[in-house]
Amino acid sequence: MMSDTETTFPNASIFPYRLRHPNHQDGYAIHQLIARSPPLDTNSLYCNYLQTIHFQETSILAENEQGNLMGFISGYRHPQKNHCLFIWQVAIHPSARGVGLPGVMLTELLNRETSSSITAIETTISSGNQASWAVFHKLDRLHGNQGTVSCFLDQNEHFQNEHDTEWLYHIPVSHSLL
Repeated sequence: MMSDTETTFPNASIFPYRLRHPNHQDGYAIHQLIARSPPLDTNSLYCNYLQTIHFQETSILAENEQGNLMGFISGYRHPQKNHCLFIWQVAIHPSARGVGLPGVMLTELLNRETSSSITAIETTISSGNQASWAVFHKLDRLHGNQGTVSCFLDQNEHFQNEHDTEWLYHIPVSHSLL
């Protein structure tokens, strides 16, 4: 099992990122990364600070060798389903895209000691966010293609046509496959 505090991958020339828990000093950089990552919704800076403080155990960030933020995944345990990790946002710096960073980060989140009771991941994705669909389809394939997709918040009914429909992707996960 990987370290519960940080992970540095052995072949840094192939995967030159360090994964770790976020902390309150990361809030501003996370806010900037999300702002540069359309189509993600930007939250308030205060919200990003709360993510780094209240959701440290269920969020993860990736840094390059110079300590620059290259990726951030925010998540939390679902209040009504404690066995479910809800992934709020996946933000990857443009220069770190295309190397599988989100998948490695999600696997690291699931490998944490504090995630041992997680049996499913849920996230919501709008139809146009092809990068997120690709990440979560791959995660679903790795865990046996048992995922389901359903409407979570409808463009017309909930968002009054001001936001695309958000689709809930529920993916059962098996720790034996990690």
